[in-house]
Amino acid sequence: MFEILLTLIMTHMTIVCVTVYLHRGQAHRGITFHPLLEHSMRFWLWITTGMLTKEWVAVHRLHHRECEQPGDPHSPWIHGIWKVLFAGAWLYVQAKQDRKMIEQYGVGTPDDWMERNVYSRYPKLGFLSLLAVELMTFGWTGLLIWTIQMIWIPFWAAGVVNGLGHWWGYRNVETKDKSRNILPFGLIIGGEEMHANHHADPANPKLSRKWWEFDIGWMYIRMLEMVGLARVRSV
Repeated sequence: MFEILLTLIMTHMTIVCVTVYLHRGQAHRGITFHPLLEHSMRFWLWITTGMLTKEWVAVHRLHHRECEQPGDPHSPWIHGIWKVLFAGAWLYVQAKQDRKMIEQYGVGTPDDWMERNVYSRYPKLGFLSLLAVELMTFGWTGLLIWTIQMIWIPFWAAGVVNGLGHWWGYRNVETKDKSRNILPFGLIIGGEEMHANHHADPANPKLSRKWWEFDIGWMYIRMLEMVGLARVRSV
């Protein structure tokens, strides 16, 4: 039971770091965080996903720039819903190979000593270190915990949000693309379930629009703002 609870907490933390730090903070500049908190989220993503801020941000910005067009790195209308849903992580890896695009669209992301000499130089060291720690702590159960962590973001973020979020669901307003709100309750994917709301107003860090919609990521942002660890730039 403890291992199950721990796994749920850790995967939720990873989802929150993706939506709050990578997506709303870095890609769209809707929030600034206290430097210590920002680096903590960057470190957590390094050890739990191996993703680099600059690469993720660049691919996401390209998605908005070329949404549902041939240049969109992960549109289900271009690549097919099943491919995006179950191989979205592979599409992300393919997109980030374009280093010219990464430099162009990844501008403004962290470029400090840790990024240049640790995170970018050894992207696999983080999640391999996590595997070692969990094996030493939980034995072979640690391998199962680690495996779940490794597939959590590729499935929910790269697959469900990028796939179903442009294929099935409802809308509050019409947008130029095919984005949809999958659910009105953003609990599992940190609020990213309301994907059409985001595409209607990308710079807005609050993803819920109606009174009956709930964005847990926005709740965390407001809590951080109350204690002086975050500042919302625009709503």
